[in-house]
Amino acid sequence: MSLQTLESTWAFEPRAADPTHRHVVGLLGAGIGGSLTPRLHEAEADQLGLSYTYRVIDLDTVGQPAERSAALVRSAADFGYDGLNVTHPSKQLVQDGLDDLSPDARILGAVNTITFHGGKAVGHNTDHLGFIGGFRAGLPAAATNLVVQIGAGGAGAAVAYGLLRAGARQLVIADIETARAEGLAARLAPHFPDSEVSVTRTDSVAPSIRTADGLVNTTPIGMSGHPGLPVDPELLHSGLWVADVIYRPLDTELIRAARDRGCAVLDGGRMVVGQAVAAFELFTGIRPDAERMLASFRAEARS
Repeated sequence: MSLQTLESTWAFEPRAADPTHRHVVGLLGAGIGGSLTPRLHEAEADQLGLSYTYRVIDLDTVGQPAERSAALVRSAADFGYDGLNVTHPSKQLVQDGLDDLSPDARILGAVNTITFHGGKAVGHNTDHLGFIGGFRAGLPAAATNLVVQIGAGGAGAAVAYGLLRAGARQLVIADIETARAEGLAARLAPHFPDSEVSVTRTDSVAPSIRTADGLVNTTPIGMSGHPGLPVDPELLHSGLWVADVIYRPLDTELIRAARDRGCAVLDGGRMVVGQAVAAFELFTGIRPDAERMLASFRAEARS
């Protein structure tokens, strides 16, 4: 199944498509000077013949504290931006600058995309759509009777929500901070009464992995600067599919170890592209070519 087939189920409609509109969007966060997102959006806009400028609003560069995130959102609206993508550390802090939240963003308590139109600043969360789209495209035959997720932070919340929306019957969330995992489970479980959501510590997750259909890493372990694996590689077995949300590098130690043990694998590239596809549509009203964006992203990520 292609990412292109992922359904858009917005509570707030994307802006009306207008190929003549001069789009201006941005990315708000800290330490984001090396982000691949601007090039990803602008390259696809060029292919579609759109006037599209993607700016980086790096808190470190502009000398603003994270607590100013909401004020910067309002400033972007005043300056005529069509929307913003939002990353760490602003996903919660921007909410004070918004007029409304989509249902998904309200449940997850985090915003990664903001649209400005109709006189309103509306917060959305496309991270979970990115994961669902990537999962369906990259692992179309994967079973989801029992899935183990490592990590319950911001990315973990979006992935857990995505897994449950994708039909996971049992989801085990493991985190070094049990209270954080318990909070996430309590927030999500009422919305998925047909699924079982349970919690364990990362150092107690081995029995669940041994019987699981799938394993997802949503922690920073394996990212550039955070080497290692989130679980003992000896727990990986050929009946397990393994996904990682990290995309720098694409081939994390977990992905390589899983591939060596015969597991079907899903790297983090599809998730980051999937959320960008959804954000692009919200900004422009035009559905981009997801597979073309994925190819562009992989070329940039490996260069």
